Amino acid sequence: NNSYHASIKAAPFEALYGRKCRSPVCWAEVGDAQLTYPEIIQETTEKIVQIKKTLQAARDRQKSHADVRRPFKVLSKVGTIAYRLELPQQLSRVHNTFYIINLKKCLSDEPLAIPLDELHIDDKLRFVKEPMEIMDREIKRLRKSRIPIINVRWNSKRGPEFTWEMRSRCEV
Repeated sequence: NNSYHASIKAAPFEALYGRKCRSPVCWAEVGDAQLTYPEIIQETTEKIVQIKKTLQAARDRQKSHADVRRPFKVLSKVGTIAYRLELPQQLSRVHNTFYIINLKKCLSDEPLAIPLDELHIDDKLRFVKEPMEIMDREIKRLRKSRIPIINVRWNSKRGPEFTWEMRSRCEV
């Protein structure tokens, strides 16, 4: 594989063999000087050291992402795949043990986070998406009829969400 990989800062062939792949495009001209055996070993060793450093830096970066603080305090680890969390009083009806697979990092900005008091949860503990405000109004023409539509901002699990809806179906 001759493609450049950012994690090792070289092509896999170059990382493995210590030289670029000899394709007809990069063949050396006749009469070019050849490297001696000790020079090849020295060059390969230097490249291996450089690749190890970049891979270690990538591993350290990944570890620092895993060590971020969580919004809910971890009370205990349950087995190898679950955690028991300390939840606020508003979520008292939610079971406090979560599998690792269900815990995900929040990638949105802080202003996009919805406070718990604004969440609306039904009897089966499902999130209820509700319209918050009307952002815009338009009238679409379809042949001879006119259809009033509105741009609605919804409260969503992932932050504000905007959709165009027929005015008769959605009144805020």
